[in-house]
Amino acid sequence: MSPRFEPARLAALPFHVPLLAGVPISLCIAILGLPDIGHGHSLSYRTLFFCTFLAWLAPTAALQRLLWRRGWAAWAMTPAMLAATYLMSALNNVLGQTLSIHLGRYDHYKWHDILAGMDGCWLPLIAFCATHAVVAYHAALTAERARAAEALVAQREAELRALRYQLQPHFLFNTLNAVSALVTTGRDRDANRMIVQLADLLRATLATGQAHEHALADELALTESYLEIEKARLGERLRIALDVGPGILDAQVPCLLLQPLVENAVRHGIAPAAQGGALALKIAARGDVLHIALTNDVLAADAATDSHRVGLRNVAERLARLYGERHRFLARHEAGRSYTVDIELPLRRDAATATATAWIRAA
Repeated sequence: MSPRFEPARLAALPFHVPLLAGVPISLCIAILGLPDIGHGHSLSYRTLFFCTFLAWLAPTAALQRLLWRRGWAAWAMTPAMLAATYLMSALNNVLGQTLSIHLGRYDHYKWHDILAGMDGCWLPLIAFCATHAVVAYHAALTAERARAAEALVAQREAELRALRYQLQPHFLFNTLNAVSALVTTGRDRDANRMIVQLADLLRATLATGQAHEHALADELALTESYLEIEKARLGERLRIALDVGPGILDAQVPCLLLQPLVENAVRHGIAPAAQGGALALKIAARGDVLHIALTNDVLAADAATDSHRVGLRNVAERLARLYGERHRFLARHEAGRSYTVDIELPLRRDAATATATAWIRAA
């Protein structure tokens, strides 16, 4: 869709730019006058019209910009500029006849000739007006497109932040409910440990700042902190298997990508089952693609809650906004007893963090 802008924006161009647009027209007039060299009065008249044309450029550009600034439409400006440049050309003819009287060719003004032979100045001024309009329109259109692109980037950033901020309160409320359950059942030590781990997790989450991506090592550290909290709550009922391929800890992944997926797996798949279940996270690089596979035990009926769908939809929307067609997100049941989320992302590395990232399995 082409951006829209008001005529007043055409006047935003620096004033010297349209004047430079008159240079090619001036060169054409000068070249056309070369045959008059050596022909006395003809060269004098040609020089006079050339100088007056140059003198009219600034007032013509100023008048055109004034009409734009006042919001005149093109259909109204066209006759106005034609009339203005016509009067300028008529004045040039008056000056030409004055020169003729001074040179002794005329003994008085011939007013019937004033309106004749005006094409020498009028046509170049019309050409200048057209060039000025094209240059101003192009500049305004370029600026408008740049503003539209900036607005689109800002909107995309705001949407990503909104999606990200939906995750943190969701997780926080669930964890506080878990702490409350531990206190209610008399497991004060586990509750205290969970509160400390929650504080560590929130501190690490806030450290991500406004960035939408960070190193895989940082994401794994966040996920470990969350799993520690769930281990304190579920004990041996939660069995974890993490398999992270070599040399990919510096790969860039969205902040809080794994935590909502792991939370869904634990909350809707493992925690409801009396015997608990297993959670397996496998991350590997294949060529220029980063593969993430999260599988958890679950019964089909337990994985269909609204909050489960919200979490998955939130992650899917973030990935779509960040990577567009360059990603793949697939969530599915496996034979009715497990649930798998497969994600493929473009493998991008941050050279600044390549030597600084390290991840140590905490549990």
